Amino acid sequence: MNSPVNDLLKSLIYFEKSPSTSIYIQIAQQIINAIQRGYLIEGTALPGTRTFSTLLSVNRNTAVAVYDELASQGWVNIVANKGTFVLVPKKKTAAIKGASQGLEKLNSYPTTAGFPFQSSFNLASTDEISGTKYVINDGQPDLRLHPTHQFSRWYSASMKRASLISKWNETHQHSYDTFSKQLCNYLNATRGFYIKANNILSTRSTEMSLYIVSRLLLQKNDIVLVGELSHYKSNMIFQQAGATIKTIPVDAFGINVDFIEKNFTKGRIRCVYVCAHRQYPTAVKLSAERRLRLLHLAKVYGFAIIEDDFDYDFQFDGSAMLPMATADTHGVVIYLGRLGQSFFPSFQIGFMVAPESVINEAKNYLQILDKQGDLIQKQILADLISEGEIQRLIKKNITVYKQRRDCLVACLEAYFSAYATWQVPKGGLAVWLCFNPKISLIKLAEKAKIYNLFLPKTILYQNKNMCAIRLGFGHLNVEEIEVVVKILKTSFEDVIR
Repeated sequence: MNSPVNDLLKSLIYFEKSPSTSIYIQIAQQIINAIQRGYLIEGTALPGTRTFSTLLSVNRNTAVAVYDELASQGWVNIVANKGTFVLVPKKKTAAIKGASQGLEKLNSYPTTAGFPFQSSFNLASTDEISGTKYVINDGQPDLRLHPTHQFSRWYSASMKRASLISKWNETHQHSYDTFSKQLCNYLNATRGFYIKANNILSTRSTEMSLYIVSRLLLQKNDIVLVGELSHYKSNMIFQQAGATIKTIPVDAFGINVDFIEKNFTKGRIRCVYVCAHRQYPTAVKLSAERRLRLLHLAKVYGFAIIEDDFDYDFQFDGSAMLPMATADTHGVVIYLGRLGQSFFPSFQIGFMVAPESVINEAKNYLQILDKQGDLIQKQILADLISEGEIQRLIKKNITVYKQRRDCLVACLEAYFSAYATWQVPKGGLAVWLCFNPKISLIKLAEKAKIYNLFLPKTILYQNKNMCAIRLGFGHLNVEEIEVVVKILKTSFEDVIR
């Protein structure tokens, strides 16, 4: 018969092959858990490595590795020719008790809280999981274009800087850091700003910037105006802040500013959210005339303009129109943007440009959410800006993305000229594709999934007057684009039959 210790170990330990965690680590962690809970008391003799390996059906080398790991952490004492005995390290915290739980529950954790908490419908995740080979998104960059080896070199060089430790240990900021100054210079040079470091705040993402802005601007029932079609994540943030969202019609020249003046009075609007460069999701540009009128209306009515310039860097034809914020002389615009979209997601940052009084208050929120930020990331980005590497990589990737855009347009001409309309985008990584005749986009997504193509619900736009998708192409190479459009055409024909 097995000893009580052997029976206990067999009932407690569960492991599976995992690319992220070795089997011996999984076993060692569970034995530590059993010691912490008091199931294996100090002085308990563990089975020999041969017995242990047979007990758990693992290689003896794995058993040896388990005991070595436990010994290195001080949980067991391996005595030559005698055995392996449990140690209990000197307690620094209260012992973990689990007397009321059965052994079978040690490998799980409660799924339901034993206390009430406030859930948020507005922040429900929009993520969908699919195992299909091909996926269409709303216009994300291709991670495969990112120079992996260069990133590892940049990261290593930044980690070796002697000044990094001192920055980590700083308790307060005496002056604006190098990154803020470099980012300020970069925006002045590339987007026509005339700002100083006290006009800018960097965050982890555009969404974090917008969340902070919503805390600054909005109170319950404040009115926020957005385009008739707008970015769903932004709407989620506004709704969570308690704001009331009102929509503005969007046409070929962007949001209809006349609509604001005709339907709202002075003091009623808190802010207007607009993607002036390329309206999300339709990608139409807000005309110069409407930009100036919106700026004037914001001054007269006393509302803020939140300008989200999420894909400014991806301009293929002609020059990008400068941000509306560069023409702001009355301090009514809060400009949100991204830096590093040609890099890995972990190297991308969000930033906010606004009057100094707004930035100072935003910093109070940022110090709670993310006081220090990623110093290594900032150091690397500062170096890449000063060396011109960011601009070189953007230009290199734009050549690739423009080729993909042209390929997509050619494929749409070949397969959808009789069934859809679209505008060739001068920039951005998505095409606004409007179907005619109108079909059920949910059925289209279901059919496409059969052919190994996933259409997430967040790119589908349908009502009685509209049937369109935001067709992102940046993450697909030329061969993949051709396959995706063919699948889309086959799925479309299945629906209209």
